[in-house]
Amino acid sequence: MSNPDPQVGTESVSTERALWQVIEPFHTITYFAPEAREATDALRLRGGWMGYFASRAAPLGPVPAEVVIAIFYNFHPNLVRRAIPDAWTYATPEAVLAARLDGVDRAIRRLLGDLVGTSLVEEAAALAKEAASACELAGRPLYAANAALPWPDESHLVLWTAATHIREHRADGHVVALMAAGVDPCEAHVTIAATGATTGEQLRRHRWWSEDDWSAAVARLQARGWLDREGLFTPEGRAGRAAVEAETDRLAATPWRSLGPERTARLRRVMRAVSGLVVERGGIPIPNPMGLSWPPAPSPLDGEDAAGAVHRGVPRMR
Repeated sequence: MSNPDPQVGTESVSTERALWQVIEPFHTITYFAPEAREATDALRLRGGWMGYFASRAAPLGPVPAEVVIAIFYNFHPNLVRRAIPDAWTYATPEAVLAARLDGVDRAIRRLLGDLVGTSLVEEAAALAKEAASACELAGRPLYAANAALPWPDESHLVLWTAATHIREHRADGHVVALMAAGVDPCEAHVTIAATGATTGEQLRRHRWWSEDDWSAAVARLQARGWLDREGLFTPEGRAGRAAVEAETDRLAATPWRSLGPERTARLRRVMRAVSGLVVERGGIPIPNPMGLSWPPAPSPLDGEDAAGAVHRGVPRMR
């Protein structure tokens, strides 16, 4: 999966990042839940990586590996080529999309339990769908491909679909920000590890970059003045990574401008509760390759709710 951006520290974060922090866990159920793997295994997609690349790329159609390498950006090309286009000989994109939704449906029902079908999930789904529908299409290939798909009927699946749209919209923008800053795919991971949001070992394992690839990327960033001799950020490097994140936020702002501050803050509170239950019940691992931690960092959106108190019918998670 792409790395929209890590949570860096515990300082107050922007509106855009605050929404990523609480929406990302709900989307990423599809990458970590056993039900999702079972659904792709049933199509005879070989191994978790083939299932991952096929299910995430399926909205684009039966694309070649080169398209996935370009759009996903941060995986070693050889890892992509092990799965794509071979996956399309086992299952059509349409079959993969149906399996993806089936796996997510069963996983959400297990993780949320009695919360499925409640007014809380319906409210979150309506807000998230409105935000997702406001995202721009231009320059957002993975968001646009998902946005062209029909919406499901049940509220928990509407919420997952909207979370997926919002996540891929932000991820598309993050790739633009990285490229504009001259940060290549492996360098992007090195800078994530330098923030402390996750480890280099975990990123190499999950993205298939070798020790030699990693060392070469470190050397390039050192020559650029972004890393010191120990591989830690220099002031220039920290500022450069921060600029990438700020640009990612700027490019991700459209859905939240459309929703407005009050309803955006409401969605943040509701999703903090919903995703909190997902995390609490093991729906995603902490730490993880996305650099997402839990609980989320405070945001100005929280107001008096910064410590995690909840209002207007949002349940307190234990």
